[in-house]
Amino acid sequence: MKMLTKFESKSSRAKGVAFHPKRPWALVSLHSSTIQLWDYRMGTLIDRFEDHVGPVRSVDFHPTQPLFVSGGDDYTIKVWSLNTRKCIFTLNGHLDYIRGVSFHHDLPWIISCSDDQTIRIWNWQNRQEIACLTGHNHYVMSAQFHPSEDLIVSASLDQTVRVWDISGLRKKHSAPTSSVRAFEDQLQRQQLPQQDIFGNINAVVKYVLEGHDKGVNYASFHPTLPLIVSAGDDRVVKLWRMSDTKAWEVDTCRGHTGNVLSAIFHPHQDLILSVSDDKTIRVWDLNKRVPVKQFRREHDRFWLIASHPTISLFAACHDSGIMVFKLERERPAHTIFQNKLYYVNGEKQIQTFDINKQENSLPMLSLKKIGKTWSFMRTLSYNQSDNSVLVVHGEGDNGNYALITLPKHVTGAIEPTDIRQGEANFAAFISRNRFVTFVKSTKTLQVKDLNNNITKTVQLDSSIVDVLPGSPGRILLVKAHSVINYDVQQRKELAEISVNNVKYVSWSSNGQYLALLSKHTITIADKDLELITSMHETIRIKSAAWDDTGVLLYSTLNHIKYTLLNGDNGIIKTLENTLYITKVQGNLIYCLNRQGQVETITIDPTEYRFKRALVNKNFGEVLRLIKNSTLVGQNIIGYLQKKGFPEVALHFVQDPETRFELALECSNLQVALEQAKILNNNQIWEKLGEEALLQGNIEIVEYIYQQLHHFDKLSFLYLYKGDDERLDKITKHFI
Repeated sequence: MKMLTKFESKSSRAKGVAFHPKRPWALVSLHSSTIQLWDYRMGTLIDRFEDHVGPVRSVDFHPTQPLFVSGGDDYTIKVWSLNTRKCIFTLNGHLDYIRGVSFHHDLPWIISCSDDQTIRIWNWQNRQEIACLTGHNHYVMSAQFHPSEDLIVSASLDQTVRVWDISGLRKKHSAPTSSVRAFEDQLQRQQLPQQDIFGNINAVVKYVLEGHDKGVNYASFHPTLPLIVSAGDDRVVKLWRMSDTKAWEVDTCRGHTGNVLSAIFHPHQDLILSVSDDKTIRVWDLNKRVPVKQFRREHDRFWLIASHPTISLFAACHDSGIMVFKLERERPAHTIFQNKLYYVNGEKQIQTFDINKQENSLPMLSLKKIGKTWSFMRTLSYNQSDNSVLVVHGEGDNGNYALITLPKHVTGAIEPTDIRQGEANFAAFISRNRFVTFVKSTKTLQVKDLNNNITKTVQLDSSIVDVLPGSPGRILLVKAHSVINYDVQQRKELAEISVNNVKYVSWSSNGQYLALLSKHTITIADKDLELITSMHETIRIKSAAWDDTGVLLYSTLNHIKYTLLNGDNGIIKTLENTLYITKVQGNLIYCLNRQGQVETITIDPTEYRFKRALVNKNFGEVLRLIKNSTLVGQNIIGYLQKKGFPEVALHFVQDPETRFELALECSNLQVALEQAKILNNNQIWEKLGEEALLQGNIEIVEYIYQQLHHFDKLSFLYLYKGDDERLDKITKHFI
C-alpha cells in the first residue's frame, strides 16, 4: 500500500472538503472564511466564495443538482448555485458555530450540527427547518445521514455517538402516492412517537453508543454494512455494529498519539482511514482491527478525511491546504499473448480472456496468499513454453516476484502449489527458459532459469530507476531523462533515447515500433530507439496499444485517442470511467477497468485509417474509405486542406462556397465555375477570373468578363488573342 498523491492545494488551514459526484472538482472550506472550488485533475483553482464571516467548517455537494451547502462560525448555513456561483439563500436557526452540513442522498434535506448541542434538518426546497434533534449535552461535532436507510449518526463532545431514527420524519414530509396510502400513513403516524419534551417531531434516538473516554469528534456509517466508525479525543478509533434492536462496540483501534479528528470506511475495501492532530493518516484493517499503513506530514495537523462517492479517491484537510490521494494503483496487472489476455481480476485471481471467442475463462489461480494482505499486483508476464506467469507485487522499494505454473485444466481459483519467489521491483521473461529481475535498492539485474536459480548478475549504473520489457532477449533501462535498449546476453547498451520519466511501454505487434508513456507525454520510436514523434497531453495518460495497421491508440483519464506515426492525433471516444487498453483488433478495443473486469468497446476506425492512408499516399484505400463511409465534417476538411489534399476534401463538401474555395486551392477550374454559377456573386467571379487568368484558361476568363461586363478587359483579351471579329463587335457596340 502506498499513498499516491494526485493533487495538493496550498492555503490557510482547511477545515472541510467534499468531492463532486461527477466532475473532477473538490470544494475546500478554509479557516480564513473562504470556500475554494478546485479542479484536482488539472490542479487549477476554478472559483472562490467569500460570503461567510469567520471559519467555514463544512461543505457538501448535492448528489444530483448543481448546488452545494456550507456551514460556518457565523451560525449560518448557505446554499450556493454552481451555475451562477452565488449564494442562493441562507438558513438561520443555529445559535452557535456550525460543525457539519451535508445533503440527503434522495430527499431535499440538509442536515446540520452545531455547538448549540442540536442537530437540525432543513428542507432546502421550501427553505424551512423541519426538525431539531436534541439530546446531546455538549457540542455536536458531526452528523450524517445513512447512505440508504432512515437513520442519522451523530458524534458529540459529551463522549457519545447517537443513532437517530428519522423514518417518521420521512413519512411526515413525503407526499402520499394515493388516498389509500395517505390513510395508511395517518394510521402509522398515530402509532409513532410524535413530539418529545425537547420538541423533536418524528425523529427519535435509536441507540446511544458509550465507550469513548473523551469527546467524540466524528462518526460515520459503513456504505453497505451495519457498522459505524467513530473517532475521539481519547486517541482511539472505535468500531460499532448495529442490529434491528441494539448496537454494541466491536473493537478499538489504538495507535494515534493525538486527538483523532475524523474516521471513515473505505468505500470499496475492508479498511478504515483516520486522521489526527498527531500529523498522521492511518489505515486500519476492518476485519482484524490492526494498523496497515501510516502516512505522516512533517508540519501539518490533519482535520478531516473524506472519500469520493464513486471512485477510490480520498481527500484530507490539514493546516496548509488539502491533499487528494489514492491508496494503491488501480491498473490491473495484465499481459497479452497472441490472442489471449491474462489479467489479475478484482478478487486477486488470475483469469484469461479469449479475444477470438470473446469470452472469459473461469478464475485459474488465487493470488491472495502471495505477499501481504494489502499487497498490490503490479505486473504480469507469461511464458508459453512453461505455461507459467511472473507476478510482481508490492510498492516502492519493497517489491517481490512470484513465479507460478498455471493449471492445465481450469476448474476455478485454486491455490498455487509450486511458488518460486524472490525480491524484485521488475520481473519479465526474456526467453523460453529465462527471466530477468531488477532490484531497485541495489540496482542489480539478475537472469534466472525456471527453477529460480541465478545464471547471471549485472550491476547496473546508479542512475537506472526502473526496467521495462523489451524485444526478446532485451530490456529497456529507464533513467530520469532517457531510456536505453539493453541486450541482456551481451551485457551491452544498444541505443539510447532522450525522454523524461517514462512509466510504461507499448510495443507494436510486429516489434518494429514502441510507445514510451510518461504521465503527460507519449514518445514513439522505432525498435532501434530512433525518435519518430512525440506528443503532449494535458490530462494524464493511462495506457496504450497498437492496432494492426500501425496506429497507436491510447487512453487518458477520460478519453480514448489515436496518434499516427507523423504525430497527427484525434479523439475516438469519451469515457465515463478510466479504462486501460490491452489490445486493439479491427473495430474493437479490449480494455480492463479498475475493478479488474474486461470491457469491449466498439469504435469507428475510419477517421484514423483514412488519415493514415492519406499520409502513406495509399489513394486506393482513400477512395475505398470515401465510398464506403460517412466520413464528413469540418475536422476532416480542415485536415485535408492542411495536409495539401484539397482535391480529396472536395468529395466531402456540399456547401457551394466551401467547394468553390477548395476547387480554387486544387486548381480545379471547372468545379469552381459550377459553384460560381450557383453563388453568382461579383466577388466570387472576380476571384475565379484572376485564377483562370493565372492558369491561362482564356475561355473561362472570357466568360467571366462577359458576366461582369468588363468590356475594357474583354477588348484587351481579344486584342491579345488576335480575335479581330469579336474585337470589331465590341468596338461597334460602343460606337
